[in-house]
Amino acid sequence: MSAFSIEVHGNLLVPKGVPNTPVGERMIRRIGVIGLGLMGTPMAKNLLKAGYELRVHDVNPKALEEVVGLGAEGASSPKEVAASVEAIVLSLPGDPEVEEVIRGKNGILEGGRPGSVVMDMSTISPLTAKRMAELLQQHGMEMLDAPVSGGQEGARQGTLTIMVGGKPEVFERMQPVLQKLGRNVTHIGDHGAGQVAKAANQIIVGLTIEAVAEALVFAAKSGVDPEKVRKALLGGYAQSRVLELHGQRMTDRNFVPGGKVRSHKKDIEIVMSVARELGVYLPGTALLSHLWNAVAGQGGLDWDHSSLIKVLERMSEKAESIEQRA
Repeated sequence: MSAFSIEVHGNLLVPKGVPNTPVGERMIRRIGVIGLGLMGTPMAKNLLKAGYELRVHDVNPKALEEVVGLGAEGASSPKEVAASVEAIVLSLPGDPEVEEVIRGKNGILEGGRPGSVVMDMSTISPLTAKRMAELLQQHGMEMLDAPVSGGQEGARQGTLTIMVGGKPEVFERMQPVLQKLGRNVTHIGDHGAGQVAKAANQIIVGLTIEAVAEALVFAAKSGVDPEKVRKALLGGYAQSRVLELHGQRMTDRNFVPGGKVRSHKKDIEIVMSVARELGVYLPGTALLSHLWNAVAGQGGLDWDHSSLIKVLERMSEKAESIEQRA
């Protein structure tokens, strides 16, 4: 793919060959991707396969090199990305990184073009999402918060669940892009609503992981094969994708990350922070927060979140040891 060629229209930098119409009215063909980690890289690859021209940036040179090798054009900063695209996809670790990329030195605000869209597919606080949307609008740009569920495999396959907050007309404009990244794409509501939906998702997923881990530890301590129990339960009301996939990881002892404890722990901290502000009582989620801290204490921040079973196993061993001494 050839490098972007830029010409000047008034005070705007516009890719050559694009009609001189407002950016917000053009079909999106040039997309920036900032953040090429576990999720950002496969999403970028799917956009390349779909025929979009990509401008990409990451602080990790190796990650950047991989995607550039597939046909994207590299950029040295978010500002450089924003100056030559109609839409920018963010896939970043959390609130501080999103804020820095948008409003920091050489950030999107310095290079972004009026009418362009920032679609943040990171998981951040709904409050941060609203604040960033307001800031971008002050500079003539639009924002969607579009967090995802489905893990790295969903990102590879283009089958992610995507929960979107923002203006309906901006959502409609970004639909062709969203459909290349996800299978279940839902407009939830105004700015921040996508992040609220993702927080709810993480409550359910995390507590289901915890329930599956408890069940399999219980089976093992009872002298029963936990894998056979898992297979039996898949045929009843206990069936779930978590039991199917994460339960398999637990019985296989495969904790290579598809979704990292680090990310889920951060997401649940966001949930608890918002819950405190709203005065919402979430006892199960509070327990989950303690359990993620325990996994972190075992050095497991970069393990798959199915590794939560290790904490329950260790607690069970300690309980058994205390009982034997009593």
